Amino acid sequence: MTKETKIMTVREAIKEAMTHEMREDENVFLMGEDFGTTVGMLEEFGPERVIDTPISEAAICGSAAGAASVGMRPIVDVTFMDFVTIGMDAIVNQAAPMRYMLGGEVQVPVTYRCASGAGTGAAAQHTKALEAWFCHIPGLKVVAPGTPGDVYSILRAAIRDNNPVIYIEPKALFGRKGEVEVGIIGVI
Repeated sequence: MTKETKIMTVREAIKEAMTHEMREDENVFLMGEDFGTTVGMLEEFGPERVIDTPISEAAICGSAAGAASVGMRPIVDVTFMDFVTIGMDAIVNQAAPMRYMLGGEVQVPVTYRCASGAGTGAAAQHTKALEAWFCHIPGLKVVAPGTPGDVYSILRAAIRDNNPVIYIEPKALFGRKGEVEVGIIGVI
């Protein structure tokens, strides 16, 4: 595969990585409440693969864990990390331990995307950084890339990983520009 280097913002790198993986694998789909990083994806992939859900993080996170356990690869746009707490039962008690509870017979390839942190003018209920909580959960991978290149390659790796991944997107970095080697897949 030929690799091409482009200058992108973090926001653009997120969309590019998801689009690339959705084009590569028909089992990859996106679900969530607010699609600020997905402009144009509904038109390309349709409502069966870009699902605008009701505002219910518990339902979204639980549905994604279930879909992943039967072979799908959901990408969940939680939007604000603050509200991932509402979906924690599904993430912490279902998705993370499922592979171990079932003797390795089931994989749970779900990526929970969470925009994290303050500094963007959002209100107090939209500024939490809860990464440390998730780092203590067996069976759950937590990643927090900081450059557009890492954002792209690590998100692609997270989507391809057969384990649940909490993918942290620092909101303050969404506009940061940098080089992205399109086609690169990171390691997590």
